[in-house]
Amino acid sequence: MPPDARILIVDDHQDTLYALENVLAPLGHRIARATSGDEALKQVLRGRVGLLVLDVRMPGVSGLDVVRYLRRLEQTQHIPVILLTGFGPDQELTSTAFGLGVADLVMKPVDPLALRTKVRYLYEAHQRYLALQEETRALRERVRDLGAERPDARVPVQRDTEARATGPRTPTAP
Repeated sequence: MPPDARILIVDDHQDTLYALENVLAPLGHRIARATSGDEALKQVLRGRVGLLVLDVRMPGVSGLDVVRYLRRLEQTQHIPVILLTGFGPDQELTSTAFGLGVADLVMKPVDPLALRTKVRYLYEAHQRYLALQEETRALRERVRDLGAERPDARVPVQRDTEARATGPRTPTAP
C-alpha cells in the first residue's frame, strides 16, 4: 500500500461524516467518505485505503458485515478498522467486533482528541507493518537469487529466541 493511502470514514448520516472528517483532517492524511457498507467495500477493494472508521449499524450492509468480508480477503484482512456505535455498551457487539479483529469499538459521540490519536497510531502502525512486509518480501527474493547463484551457500538460521529478543550476549568480567 502506498504511503498516500486514505482513511475511509463510513456512516449513513452526512452530518456524522462531516464531523468525523473535521476531527481527522488535522492528521494531514487523505480522507475518503462512504455512506453505505456497499460503497465502503467498493472503495476498499479498489485499493489505497489504509484505515477504516466505520459505523456499525447502517441500512443494507452493516459495519460488521463489511469487516467480515474484509477479513476473508488476503489483501484487506490487515486493514485496521475502528467501529463506531451510537447504541451504547453492548456485550454481544463488543465480543463480535473484537472477535473479527477490529482495532477498537468507539461509542458516539466520539471524543475528537481520543479518536484522532487512535487513528494516527493505527494508521502509522499499519504503514510500518506494510513496509516491513515489503522489506521481508524483497529480502526473501534476494536470498532466493543468491541461492540460485551459489547453490552450495547456506543461510544461517538463528534458533536461540532469547538471542533474537535481547541481542547477542557479551561475556561479563568476573
